[in-house]
Amino acid sequence: MRGLWQQVEQRDPFPVPDPDPADPTCDVCAALVVQRAAYHRLRDLSGVVDCNVEIRRHPHPEAVR
Repeated sequence: MRGLWQQVEQRDPFPVPDPDPADPTCDVCAALVVQRAAYHRLRDLSGVVDCNVEIRRHPHPEAVR
């Protein structure tokens, strides 16, 4: 039964671009961007998505948005 399974590259059929931080001077957002880049290098898409969610949800004053 050898050769019945083939590994297939998994890709997101609906890719969404990584969000930019709402406030580029925010230390938390900057740390999340660095962490997200590390996850990208590791090809850990779950970690990338987690960072993107945190970046989108990180609170900033409305004037900055």
